[in-house]
Amino acid sequence: MNSRRIDTHAHVVPPRYREWLLNKGQTAGGLAIPEWSVDRALEVMSVNEVETTVLSVSTPGVEPADSVQEARLMAREVNEFCADLVRTHPTQFGLFATLPEIRDLEGSLAEAHYALEVLGADGVVFLANSRGTYLGDASYEPLFEYLNSQSAVVFVHPSSLPAEPVPDIPAYGLDFLLDTSRAALNMSRQGWLDKYPNCRIILSHGGGFLPYASMRVARLATGSGDNEEGIQSLQRFWFDTALSSSPYALPSLLSFADPQHVLFGSDWPYANLDRGHFFTGMMDDYKDIDHAAVNRRNAEQLFPRLQSQQATDTAAASISG
Repeated sequence: MNSRRIDTHAHVVPPRYREWLLNKGQTAGGLAIPEWSVDRALEVMSVNEVETTVLSVSTPGVEPADSVQEARLMAREVNEFCADLVRTHPTQFGLFATLPEIRDLEGSLAEAHYALEVLGADGVVFLANSRGTYLGDASYEPLFEYLNSQSAVVFVHPSSLPAEPVPDIPAYGLDFLLDTSRAALNMSRQGWLDKYPNCRIILSHGGGFLPYASMRVARLATGSGDNEEGIQSLQRFWFDTALSSSPYALPSLLSFADPQHVLFGSDWPYANLDRGHFFTGMMDDYKDIDHAAVNRRNAEQLFPRLQSQQATDTAAASISG
């Protein structure tokens, strides 16, 4: 029944990008950098009943680069690789474009323009913090002014906290959730949801701790200090279900989020097939959820080209029938 899912949180690891990360001794918040291939991606999509995956790179993005130019070149290479995939498999893949880190504002603006207006990317991906500078910081604003002008979809993926991890607890375990929550609260408090209303901002992993702690932090979410205003601001974010679709997490997420703002996510390949299928199965078994909306309909609001494809498929089936 879910064969037409749209997966908004799944990662791509182009071979040359993987080699580049491994040569720099990198992990993804403590997770080993996995191998990735088109064939394997399509196989996993079939198992998870996913029709379309919007690809993104995970942490550390291109931050390990030793120079501005190296970061620009790697971001471009990743985006070209993914754009080729989308051209070859337009109904099966989408693209959240990778940008050079925010300290290179000129390069990030140039790559965002190229990715969205030349390559036709479906949106852009940001790390929640870049070397300790969180989304919501004024240094990002020229970039978000441009993204707002393009009505861009912005996917926020967590990174390691700008602090030492707890021994034996890798960043992906808990720090990722706090990282996302920090970025979301900062963006809301700085008024970004009003300044850039055309940007649709997706928070990874069910928004981290945000739904669970929303009433606690609501007074910090806007300049007014008003609880209700803070809740309404935070509810303007979108939330994916990657690794967050347990019977413990879903009640909090679904009672807090706008029901049209919840999206399916698998987190493959960093969450391997068994792990991802475990969470997907729990969501499929959960009764108090609009499965059709989460699996596809909500994502169609963000990616009209996928909605158009469904309409084309339906029309074609009607004619052939």
